[in-house]
Amino acid sequence: MIRKLEVTAQLSDRNRAAIEALPFTIRTFPDRTSIFDEGNAPKQCCLILDGWAYRCRTLANGQRQIFGFYVPGDMPDIESLHLHVMDQGLVAIPKATVAFVVHKDMRALIQRNTNVAMALWRETLIDATRCRERVISLGRRQAVGRMAHLFCEMYVRLRTVGLTDDRRYRLPLTQTELADALGISAVHSNRSMQELKKMGLVTLRHRKLIIQDWSGLTTVAEFDQAYLHLV
Repeated sequence: MIRKLEVTAQLSDRNRAAIEALPFTIRTFPDRTSIFDEGNAPKQCCLILDGWAYRCRTLANGQRQIFGFYVPGDMPDIESLHLHVMDQGLVAIPKATVAFVVHKDMRALIQRNTNVAMALWRETLIDATRCRERVISLGRRQAVGRMAHLFCEMYVRLRTVGLTDDRRYRLPLTQTELADALGISAVHSNRSMQELKKMGLVTLRHRKLIIQDWSGLTTVAEFDQAYLHLV
C-alpha cells in the first residue's frame, strides 16, 4: 500500500508509520471466489496483497460486465467508507491474498494523516479515470484495439508495482473474462488475441503475456498512459 501510494503522492515518515500500524486481518481467497458480492454492506476495506481481483456486475440473464482489474497495492473498495452498499462484486483471480482493515481504523488513519487522506482520494479519482477510459474503449474502439489497450494498461500498472519482467507479465484471465471486460463474445475475444499475435505484437505462453512490439501495441490501442496519472 505504501509503495503504491508513493507512486503518486508524498508520504512522511509519520504517514508511513501510521499505515504500518494499521490493524488488519489477512485472508486468501481460492481461484474465482467472491471477496464481496453485489449488495453487501462491508464494515471493512480490502487491500490486494497478492494475485488479482476484478469488479463486476451480473445481469438477470447471466451476462456479466467486468469493470476493472486490481493488482497488489490496490484498494478496490475504499468507497465503502461512504457508500454503504456495494453495487458490484469483487472476485479473486486466480487466487488472491487480501488484507482487511475495519472502517473505524481507516477513518482514524485518514482523520489523523492528511497526506494519506489526499493520497487515497487521488487513488479513487484515478480509478474513476480508468473507468472513463474503459467506457471509451467499449463505445468507440474496435475489439482488437480494446484488447490492446487493456494489455497496455495492465503492463504499465504492474510495472509500477514491480510485477513485470522486461515486457512480460502474468495474465491470469480466461478468454471469457477477457470477453466480459471488453464487451465482446469469447469467440471474438479469441479472434482478437489471434489478430494481435498475427501482427507480431504479443504472444501468450503459460498464462504469461509477452509484449513483442510495445510501440506497435500502443499504436493499435491508441494508448496514452497520461490517464493513469503515475507522475
